[in-house]
Amino acid sequence: MDKTTAVTVFESLASSVRLDVFRLLVKNAPEGLVAGEIAAALELPATNLSFHLKALTQSGLLSATQEGRFQRYRANTALMAGVIGYLSDECCGGNPGACLPGAATVACANCD
Repeated sequence: MDKTTAVTVFESLASSVRLDVFRLLVKNAPEGLVAGEIAAALELPATNLSFHLKALTQSGLLSATQEGRFQRYRANTALMAGVIGYLSDECCGGNPGACLPGAATVACANCD
């Protein structure tokens, strides 16, 4: 991962609403949720949520697929793992396993 991509991801997650949305979709990976389910789970108005979903999708953190008249949103868990790797790659002189057990092999049963 390059620095520009990492900054884009961090900027996108610098909103508490967007962070909540992303975490909810990670929890519901790989199936994802439709916008109405996200709004209900987080008790957000649809207009407010739409703005945040657009920002997360533009950053690459979410993907959206059309299902009839609904959009299904899914967390880009591969990008999430890449960000974690970017943050930990240089740990302990480039040997993240030495100071962060399991960091070298970020495990996520639902990751892409």
